[in-house]
Amino acid sequence: MDHRPLGRTGVSVSPLCLGAMMFGAFGNADHDDAIKIVHRALDAGINFIDTADVYSGGESEEIVGKALAGGRREDVVLATKVGLPLGDDPNRGGTSRRWINEAVEGSLRRLGTDRIDLYQVHRLDASVDVDETLGVLSDLVRAGKIRMFGASSVPASQIAEAHWTAERRGRERFRTEQPPYSLLVRDAEYDVLPTCRRHGMGVLTHSPLAGGWLTGRYRKGREIAGPGSAARLRRFPAAYDATAPANAAKLDAADALGALADEAGMTLVQMAIAFVIRHPAVTSAIVGPRTMEHLESYLAADGVELPGDVLDRIDEIVPPGHTINVADNMWHTATSALEATSRRR
Repeated sequence: MDHRPLGRTGVSVSPLCLGAMMFGAFGNADHDDAIKIVHRALDAGINFIDTADVYSGGESEEIVGKALAGGRREDVVLATKVGLPLGDDPNRGGTSRRWINEAVEGSLRRLGTDRIDLYQVHRLDASVDVDETLGVLSDLVRAGKIRMFGASSVPASQIAEAHWTAERRGRERFRTEQPPYSLLVRDAEYDVLPTCRRHGMGVLTHSPLAGGWLTGRYRKGREIAGPGSAARLRRFPAAYDATAPANAAKLDAADALGALADEAGMTLVQMAIAFVIRHPAVTSAIVGPRTMEHLESYLAADGVELPGDVLDRIDEIVPPGHTINVADNMWHTATSALEATSRRR
């Protein structure tokens, strides 16, 4: 597997990043099986792993730590995230100096390491001055606890503001961004991806299979209500209700994309992942297997090229910069300014 520069950090990573969200109670609760999946990914050439403190309440980080014990830690660019709430205590979440200083120690302990290669803000906290967040993250870099930091699902305007603040206040800056990006969720092409490229940021996109809609299993006329594991269906029932108008439109598009993949002689999974990682601003696509079978299907996308006529057909089904269901952009969780009620006088 070839490697690519992670922005201008001097670090090189694989075009596929192993996402660990499905390890633990939320997905695969069998630690031994999850560890085998991690080892298979490393053996296949993946050297980039992404997790978060909030995934299965820290269990995901523990599994990743176990998998990297015994000498495999040095082979990996290890990324985790902070910011989403851990429990009901309002101070156990967000991007304040108080919480980040506490949260990083928990992540280091669960991961079984003395440093995190890429520490990402899961969402920017509107109640915290971005300078405070950049300040504590800069201090962690200087202390050697993290090597660099990035952001996740941050709008382009806030990326630019954070860079301006870092320059004016003498802070370290966001080196990466992690937006949602897939054949069905293309809003990032409009502003976020060009902004990241302009600032020399690495981009590790998440949800290349659109949360399961692009696995190829969900086609019109089949006796399946909608995608998602049992855990996903319990936690996000609205996102997987195929009868909802926005999701019905996603099913229509996924069906057309599946037919196109069949014509092109590849699986929809291969086409979906190849599409994401061919964008010039994208460094790596995060793939989050729950089973070994899932991982093998993702690995099969490595090296797949999409000819121009296939890309043109994709653009006819989902135009560039367009997202079928705007809720999938996730910007609404990052800033209330994009909500309709906030735009009123």
